Amino acid sequence: MRFSWAVVVGAATAASAASPWPPLPLNLKDKNGTDAGRSLPDLNLFNDMFMALSNMQDAYFERWVGTWPRGIDWTRAVMGTHVAATLREISHELERRQPDEGAECAARKQEVIAGYFADVIAYYFAEDAFAIRNQAYDDMLWVVLGWLESIQFIDEHNRFLSKTAAGGLGARPGAETWYGSHWIPAFAHRARIFWELAAKGWDTKLCGGGMIWNPRLMPYKNAITNQLFMAASISMYLHFPGDSNPSPFSSAAGSNQSHWNADWGPRDPVFGKAAQETHRWLTASNMTNAQGLYADGFHISGHGSGSNNTRCDQRDEMVYTYNQGVILTGLLGLFQATGREQYLREGHALIQNVVRATGYDLARNVPVDDDNHLRPGKPTRLPPWRGLGRAGILEEACDVSGTCSQDAQTFKGIWMHHFATFCSPAALQLTMHRPIAKELDESALGGMRARHASACRRYIPWLRRNARAAMGTRDARGLFGMWWTAGLLQFASSAKLAFGGDALPPSAEGGGVVDYRNLGVPLDAVWVRAVDLPPPPLGETGSGQKPIGRRSRIASATSGDRDHVGKRGVGLEEEDGRGGTSTWDPNLRGRGRTVETQGGGLAVLRALWVVSRHEL
Repeated sequence: MRFSWAVVVGAATAASAASPWPPLPLNLKDKNGTDAGRSLPDLNLFNDMFMALSNMQDAYFERWVGTWPRGIDWTRAVMGTHVAATLREISHELERRQPDEGAECAARKQEVIAGYFADVIAYYFAEDAFAIRNQAYDDMLWVVLGWLESIQFIDEHNRFLSKTAAGGLGARPGAETWYGSHWIPAFAHRARIFWELAAKGWDTKLCGGGMIWNPRLMPYKNAITNQLFMAASISMYLHFPGDSNPSPFSSAAGSNQSHWNADWGPRDPVFGKAAQETHRWLTASNMTNAQGLYADGFHISGHGSGSNNTRCDQRDEMVYTYNQGVILTGLLGLFQATGREQYLREGHALIQNVVRATGYDLARNVPVDDDNHLRPGKPTRLPPWRGLGRAGILEEACDVSGTCSQDAQTFKGIWMHHFATFCSPAALQLTMHRPIAKELDESALGGMRARHASACRRYIPWLRRNARAAMGTRDARGLFGMWWTAGLLQFASSAKLAFGGDALPPSAEGGGVVDYRNLGVPLDAVWVRAVDLPPPPLGETGSGQKPIGRRSRIASATSGDRDHVGKRGVGLEEEDGRGGTSTWDPNLRGRGRTVETQGGGLAVLRALWVVSRHEL
């Protein structure tokens, strides 16, 4: 029987007694018997994470259709990934606590896990696999990562239940083979099919390699599709159990890959080779900007107009958070497969660039800009934009204006998910694959683990700040907003949000910056093949899709405007539909709170829970 959850009625009580997991004991001991309770970031953090999952499923998941109806194909795949990843943490916590709990309590919690796993199964049938196979290559790869995450959860939970049964700790007879294991072949088959379909996007005619984003547009080799292919490929090498099921279709038909057939085994070197080739291409692609962040991607100038140019030489300088995240899973996987510490160093360098671009000083563990002005009592002036956020908080460029599309509302959660994967204390405890035991002794591997753990601990104060800001955006139902920075601010119904020009992200107009994830793909010859270009509407020049939801506008400020801070700047206002404006809740602007923003809130709490265990 499914456990019934109480609805959270206020942000301050989001981690309430409704959770079956009580707060962690204050006298928690580490492995040396030392009191470690004070090292935890928040004794209620696990409950906050659990309730974020519960609220996401209760508010947005329709169990009778097995999906999040307001999601779109690729964001649903990401939400499924968040659910499976959170279930892994719940299972781990059950394993840690079970020795001190009775069999009845443990069984009740296992029923809770089984209930949410039923949502994962339902989504497997509801996922529109045939529609996604006709979409862009990155859409296909989110599917691969999602079902591999579910397989990892099943494997780990099954091991825990097997150990529990063997130890006589109250598990039911037969628990040594958890029913979830029976779903591995189905999940593995879908992951394999979509990896094969996506692999057709690898192209060597242009730019010396790399994945094409969308076969129905002009060639565009972007960061996310290549990072996804790298992460999915190495994850297939490490976690794919094999698949001999040829139905309902085999993408090997018509493929130029003679190795591909309907019978794949585990640890196939094809996957590892694909990951390494993608990493080599991405590293040499000149895809990073002056801040060490991945720009979005490359066009080939003159392509389609008779030019012989095959070089990636026209870079879109737009920066999104998820372009800095997915690669972390790929780098960790490459380390696990090869034992080469260079992959860990590369990941840490990128994370530190991201933290720096949020306006946070890791050496001093404080924001680089004074945030005393964020305190309530007077109009609030935003700190300047630092490249990927402000005031030490991760942001999308669209957050401040409330114009984030459904795509962008998913991005920060993706970054947090892959960051948690990279910095999980358990990640480097895995048995290394390939014969690297001959290349690394335990002392060398122990040194790598120690350096990695030390680096990950450095990020915890910054991560804690982001989690607390995100929790500050929750409404009375416990639902998270998109713009986490607003969680640091306190608004009155008559307040104004003011900021100078340095608080605005770079304009998406000109300067090599095209924000196509929020404003839509431009209908011009750079992005769209000439044969597919529609004629512009009468009197218009044509443009991409517009963001969905209520409009937000940037209003110019004058020196005499008492509602704005400073002599010049701009005020952020929301059209409230009644002829007035309101700024009391910036996260009601645009698309408002959605399953994608809830997934982001869940992901940042899970990341803090996972990474903070380095403090134990």
